Amino acid sequence: MKRDNINRRNFLKKIGLGATAVAATSALSSCGKGASTLLSPEGSHTLEVPKDKMTYRTSNVNGDKISILGYGCMRWPTKDDPNDPTKRVLDQERVNELIDYALEHGINYFDTAPVYGMGQSETVTGIALSRHPRESYRVATKLSNQRIPAGLSPKETFRRSVEMYHNSMKALQIDYIDYYLLHSIGGGRDSFATLNYRFFDNGVLDFLVEEKKAGRIRNLGFSFHGDVRIFDHMLKLHDEGKYRWDFVQIQMNYLDWRHASNREENAEYLYNELTKRGIQAIIMEPLLGGRLSNLPQYVIQRLKSQKPQDSVASWAFRWVGSFDNILTVLSGMTYMEHLQDNIRTYSPLEKCSEADFEYLEETADIISKYPLIPCNDCEYCMPCPYGIDIPGVLLHYNKCVNEGNITQSVDDDNYKKARRAFLIGYDRSVPKLRQADHCINCRKCIDDCPQRIAIPVQLRRISKYVDELRGDGVI
Repeated sequence: MKRDNINRRNFLKKIGLGATAVAATSALSSCGKGASTLLSPEGSHTLEVPKDKMTYRTSNVNGDKISILGYGCMRWPTKDDPNDPTKRVLDQERVNELIDYALEHGINYFDTAPVYGMGQSETVTGIALSRHPRESYRVATKLSNQRIPAGLSPKETFRRSVEMYHNSMKALQIDYIDYYLLHSIGGGRDSFATLNYRFFDNGVLDFLVEEKKAGRIRNLGFSFHGDVRIFDHMLKLHDEGKYRWDFVQIQMNYLDWRHASNREENAEYLYNELTKRGIQAIIMEPLLGGRLSNLPQYVIQRLKSQKPQDSVASWAFRWVGSFDNILTVLSGMTYMEHLQDNIRTYSPLEKCSEADFEYLEETADIISKYPLIPCNDCEYCMPCPYGIDIPGVLLHYNKCVNEGNITQSVDDDNYKKARRAFLIGYDRSVPKLRQADHCINCRKCIDDCPQRIAIPVQLRRISKYVDELRGDGVI
């Protein structure tokens, strides 16, 4: 196929948008000592999950040995609240099981935040980790003060920020934080004003520097989202010696490397700017919230043709792990099979060859032609003041794109099937009172979205599409 001689509509029509493929795997040798097992996607074979082959990277600040696979603690498993069946809470028993397994298989970096997991992540992570020797793990958490109301005095924003800092250590049951981040730098409609309000005008950053000198913070950095002017400004402070960053957390994957959506700079620029300064990168969203594992059928088959036994997700993890200036790669592993698969990928890491890099660049070019909304289900846009399940709406639309259930007109061959699949799936996955048609364009979600999606525009577009499908008759 000549990629430069086909427009998007013809491209989609030609290759099709099939359902998610079932990964093809082959039986491997039986597991021996020092390994556990992973059930393959078919459920018919077992794959080795090594316990002693994890790849580690060395911190160039203090010599820390960090597992290249880091555990992102945003999406811990949940269960019904025993005190209120209408609510969900994090499942402590399953979190314990996942953390125990991760430590046993060489993972020693755990990344959380006060706002993760309905505000419960630090607590359940702390309970699980406290059952193990403190020297066996590294904890990263964040000063998530981005939602402090506007207009407060510097004294009050300082008080609330410091209180959050101390509460993190209490919840995590630790007396020092290994990696502490200024959370979500570069977001918001007025980025420089927001940055100064959160960290500089109130003296919060100076306080954190003193905490680092006292040893209660071992490494200080920030996580970046969005406005590249802020990224450049923070690095300028580093260059001038005003504040020194021990690490920086960025979003990086083979799609964002040169095909970033609605971002002023791509991951290639961010990574290279850090590398120039010798600042190691910690990577978030290597799968773009799962988008690079839930790919269209055509793309899955393309990757499987090269490595039939490897998962689709492993391509993304191998790609990002192949860059030397990366300290660790975060993955929010809600399920044991995801944890096991990622451990296999990095135990040990087989770096991408030049041919692999070229193949994934071509793959990214193909993916970028699919009309997907770049939502990675981070839920920073939630809660919506009007009750809309924003991620649920956007992800259902993306799912239907991947499965070929977005129809352009009644003349399409699969119009009836696609229409039925979209509408039934929409009502099942998103309650009607939380669907896109309830958006009033208040625009609160825009400031909170790290992917800088024009969410109200997308919600109106989806709502109009749904109205057109529903107006065509009863399913």
